[in-house]
Amino acid sequence: MKKIVLATAIAALAVAPVAHAEAKRSHKQMETAQKERVGTLSCEIEGGIGLVIGSSKAVSCEFRQRSGDVERYTGTIGKIGLDVGVTGKQYLSWIVFNTAESRVGDGALSGNYVGASASAAVGVGLGANALIGGNAKNFALQPLSAQAGTGINLAAGIANLQLKSAG
Repeated sequence: MKKIVLATAIAALAVAPVAHAEAKRSHKQMETAQKERVGTLSCEIEGGIGLVIGSSKAVSCEFRQRSGDVERYTGTIGKIGLDVGVTGKQYLSWIVFNTAESRVGDGALSGNYVGASASAAVGVGLGANALIGGNAKNFALQPLSAQAGTGINLAAGIANLQLKSAG
């Protein structure tokens, strides 16, 4: 068991520079735009089995705008890269920034988001995801998201989050 925990920790640390580089690149893109915090996106991800070179899981999300208005989204989150193990239900939360002048509300977060991802779990796990996208690539899910879940899993690679308005 100690070897599994140690191997998981080493693998998570090995991919941290990739997630950091993606976050840095996303931050540079946002520096040229008028960046403004527009709310928080919280998602629940179904459990499942990692398929070594990737995975895809359903998500159910809630976007809470700074004004207090709430929007619901559904979609999928997938990873391409290393994804080995079994996970229970997971929870992700991001601070949402706009990367260009854009409206918020009425399903504005719908679209495709891409970025770096790394997570590890032996019992309880943690992870990090830095994503940028939306229909007009005008939103960034930053800084690195907090991810919590249970299972025995190791994942690192490119994450793809697809959202569509649920209401």
